[in-house]
Amino acid sequence: MNDIVIREIKKEDNQQIAAVIREVFIADNFPKTGTAFADTQLDFMFETYDKTRATYFVVESEGKINGGAGVSQLESSIENICELQKMYFLQEIRGKGIGFQMIQKCLQEATELGYEKCYLETLPEMLTAQHLYKKAGFEYLCAPMGNTGHATCPVWMIKELTIDNE
Repeated sequence: MNDIVIREIKKEDNQQIAAVIREVFIADNFPKTGTAFADTQLDFMFETYDKTRATYFVVESEGKINGGAGVSQLESSIENICELQKMYFLQEIRGKGIGFQMIQKCLQEATELGYEKCYLETLPEMLTAQHLYKKAGFEYLCAPMGNTGHATCPVWMIKELTIDNE
């Protein structure tokens, strides 16, 4: 797998990124309800992130989308907090440092968009992802924030954003 590119999503990526996210949930046997798998915007990712203070990036190699992640205002929050959203990668690109690169890219974009904090929710079984989040400076929370609709994601984390994100 050569020539891996992380770039902003395009409208024509919608079908591929939705398929990637669904494939991850099915392959890893993650819950389908109360998670990103059931989100109505999954088939319209470009449109979902085509707004002020939001962005979504995809990982592309040889014309194929292999994963993605984005940031957007935390739903139902009056604070200046974004949420790291829909960060999923196919098995074939895991373990190559791409996840950490994606987190850094999203945090940099969140800072440039003026957010003060970045929140995320994940599943308990996503231990590798949690390790990456901790490595990037996220800390665990005792309760959820906002109103994401992801009732099956009981692991909550947050990071204060700084200019260098370290």
